[in-house]
Amino acid sequence: MKYTRYVSEFEQFLNRYKEEHPNVEADQRRGWKIWWDHRQDLDALDRQRRDSVETKPYYYG
Repeated sequence: MKYTRYVSEFEQFLNRYKEEHPNVEADQRRGWKIWWDHRQDLDALDRQRRDSVETKPYYYG
């Protein structure tokens, strides 16, 4: 007995979209690297933490 894998309509749409737009995944990877995969400047983060003013729990008081 041969089983076929169920493919939802949404997955069919995504597969079709990726075939029609082959550069989408490369653009996603590039965007990921821009926003997430970069080195953190720990000194700058420490300065920012020390220089920030604590927010009051209730603004209108």
